[in-house]
Amino acid sequence: MNFETIEYLKDGMSRQREAYNVLTRHEVMTKLQPFTPILVGTIPINIDIETSDLDIICYWTDRLAFYTAVVDYFGSENAFSIRESSRPGQEVVVANFSLNNVAIEIFGQNIPTRQQMGYRHMLIEHKLLTERGESFRQAIIDLKEQGYKTEPAFGQLLGLGADPYIELLAYESAEEQRI
Repeated sequence: MNFETIEYLKDGMSRQREAYNVLTRHEVMTKLQPFTPILVGTIPINIDIETSDLDIICYWTDRLAFYTAVVDYFGSENAFSIRESSRPGQEVVVANFSLNNVAIEIFGQNIPTRQQMGYRHMLIEHKLLTERGESFRQAIIDLKEQGYKTEPAFGQLLGLGADPYIELLAYESAEEQRI
């Protein structure tokens, strides 16, 4: 599955088709193209619940240029907010807003999108869902509906330890690690 484009969504489940329509109608991915956007999270891999949003990760080399572009393109959208955080070696800009009653989060950092945890986790989760089948997928959704975040839900079912965000990376294939 090529998750680097949103074309796969147009033939997907209802929520995936809705995501495709909103993102294309509002040209979200086109506007973000200079920042290598990738839609990640639960909707692309069909484990979303009613409260799931569209998570778009981006890569920037100039934080201010990214921040400004996001505000210029989306600042007037419903419920828009933007915030920044910084840890050593990792600066993050996160914007939230709504388009056609669909919640969207844009997450930008100075790490190429294919190397970001959100993308890497999604590839691993997709692989596990494919290998383990429909009952596993439904068990993940059930845990999410009980309030679990995605990675802890996988951690619960896979018997991972205290940090499923890190431990899930053990499932990364050699091909994914080269990314």
